[in-house]
Parts: sequence; structure tokens; C-alpha cells
Amino acid sequence: MKKRILAFAMILCMLLSLCGCGGKEQGEKLVLALRAGVYSDVIKKCLPDFEQKYGVTCEIYELSENDLHSYVLNDSVLRHGSYDICMVDSSWVMEYVEEGVLANIGKLGCVIDDDIISATSSICVQNGITYLMPYFGNVTVLMYNKTLAAEYGFADGFSSLSDLTAFCKEAKAHGKNGFIYRGDTENNIVVDFLPILRAFGGWVVDENNNPTVHTTEFAAALRFYMELIKTGESASKDKLIEGLEKGRYAAAVGWPGWYDAGSHNEIDYVSLSGRVDLQSPVYNSNIYGIWTLGIPQNSKNKELAGKLLSYLMDPEVQKGTVTAGGVPCRYSVLNDPEIVANNPKFKVICEALENGIYRPAIREWPGFYTVLGNMMRRILNREVEMGDGLVMVQSELEELMKSN
Repeated sequence: MKKRILAFAMILCMLLSLCGCGGKEQGEKLVLALRAGVYSDVIKKCLPDFEQKYGVTCEIYELSENDLHSYVLNDSVLRHGSYDICMVDSSWVMEYVEEGVLANIGKLGCVIDDDIISATSSICVQNGITYLMPYFGNVTVLMYNKTLAAEYGFADGFSSLSDLTAFCKEAKAHGKNGFIYRGDTENNIVVDFLPILRAFGGWVVDENNNPTVHTTEFAAALRFYMELIKTGESASKDKLIEGLEKGRYAAAVGWPGWYDAGSHNEIDYVSLSGRVDLQSPVYNSNIYGIWTLGIPQNSKNKELAGKLLSYLMDPEVQKGTVTAGGVPCRYSVLNDPEIVANNPKFKVICEALENGIYRPAIREWPGFYTVLGNMMRRILNREVEMGDGLVMVQSELEELMKSN
């Protein structure tokens, strides 16, 4: 009798495991490693419908930027397969690709379609393989105080860097601080400067990833930048936002997600023009901080993870993230009349994303910006003459790239 009961129990368990609305995927779990903040909030908003449809549970780890980078990388090295979806910053892409962290999501049915702003997906495809999808449209913009801009004749924004300089000098002449830059970290020093560099037609590496800081373009941009920051001062993000809101500061390079437009009515922003003056060529100069989504190579649930990734990238699903703070990289969302009516700055963000550029896709980037930012700080503080400093840092960066 005991044997019959045990056999019946085993058969019952087998039947239960094979039945149910989710079929094969019923009861499975997907683990997502995400950047904490609004980036994970918008994904959490989407998950209930997917969980119900596929009978799956989604577990989320909300991590700091540094923890997210190291946890996913270490998990890949140890081959634990702990994560099924991961957020990836552009500066990690080449390291992740070279270390085999990411799966080929193209084989899992994930497609970069024409509705996605093309420049935002450039880093997602390496050597013809699609590893990532551009999910959250972080991009630099030019922030400014609206009252000061109207008072000094710039209510319609800034069509060039020359306009920006004129505005900041006018603010300085009226006892305000003009251009505010973030000089607190090497990364911030470099990133704040990159839009200026791009407008002068320069960049930090060439097409072969050789350093290009000892160049005419870089020197001209840095000379311009040094004159621009004379109109203001260095400030942290929080101090910068407060100063712009209260009219103590005129302008700064910033990110749309830095402040709540509803509670900071004095701050407005436009996309960076990408040109020095009206006669100059126009270059992509808005710097991407886009968070992408990928699937770890060691995921134990790649097929189901692929379905989730395709679901999260669906245009209608992405429209639903806007109320939670989402900023998709899709034209159909950023140009949707109803969405734009409630989020008028989406037009600016769309323009910035269309004219944006990723930081160099090199695994040495953290070391690169540390070396460059340190020398730029010394030059900005007049500790080193600019010409000498650029010669020295060019040599240091060449050695860095050779050693790696």
C-alpha cells in the first residue's frame, strides 16, 4: 500500500509539473541585474504582465553602477549563471564582449528595428553580432536659467557655442556665475568637456582607437573651454542644480534626469548645437549615457530571457514606461503627440539622441579618462601650460593603450 501511495504521489507530481497555463516555462524564474533608480523602476512597471503571460517570476537586483559592473563580470568569470538580463553601460561594452560576458541576442529574436534612433544602437552591435539593446535614453543637454536667458536676449536657446559664451559673459557682467563645470572627478571633467571638443571637430581617439589629444582641434577646444569656465566656477551636481534654479548660475552641461521639471521651473534645457558658430560645421556632440540591456552568456534561461528582452523593447510597452520616468530611444515614443503633450521636453531629448555620440568603445576607457582628466585638471588650474600638458598626456595615453 505504501509503495502504491508513493508511486501515485510521484505520478501526480509529474502531471502537475507538465500542466498549467505556462507550459514548459510555468514556474520558472528570471533574474535581472539592473542599475538602481529610475532605470530599474521603469522595468519593474512592465514586469507583471509578462509574468502573468508566461507564468514566470522576475527577481530584480537593484545595484549601484560599480556593483552592477563587477557583479555581472565576476558572475561570468565564475560561470555561475546567476543573471538572465543585465543593464550595461557603454564604457563596459568592449570589456564584456572581449570577456565573453554577453550572449548573441540576435539569435534569440531580439531585433534593432528602424524605430530605434540609429545612433543609439551603434555600440550595441560589435563585429556584426548584436549583444545589446538601447533602453534608457540618457544624453547630455545644455541646461540654463530661463529668466536670465530671457533677460539677456537668449530666450530661444543657443544655436552655437558662441551664443553660449555671449550668454555666460553677460551673466558674469551682471554679477552672476556664467558657465558651471563639474571638476570634482576626472570622469566629470572629461565628460563635461567632450561636447565642446566635438563642436571643434575633435575627439579623444581616432578610428583605430589611437589617442588624439595632442591635436589642433583638441587644443582649440580646450582653449575655448578655459575661456568659457572663467565666467563661472566648478560645482557638484546638487550645487549646480540649486544655483541654476535660484539664478546664481547661468548654464551648464547636464543630464535631463538630474532634476524634476515640475519643481525646478527656472531651469530649461536644449540639445547641444554641435558647432562653434553659425559658419562652422555641425558635429554630433551630445554625449550618450544610455543604459543598454543584454543577456549574459551564462544565463540558464536564454530563450525566455530573449522573450523578456523583446517584450521590454516593444514600442507599446515602452510607451507605458514614460509615466514612471522612462526615456525610450524610439521615435514612436519620443514623437507620440499625446506623450509629447505631457512631456514637451521629449522633443529636445529626441534631437539630442539623434545627434549624440557614445564615449569611446574601449575597455581602457576608465583608465583613459582618469589620465586625461587628471592632466586637464592641472591645465585648468594653470599648474601646467596647455601645450606641454597635451604633449605629456598624449604620451601617457599612448603608453596606456599599448600596455593593454
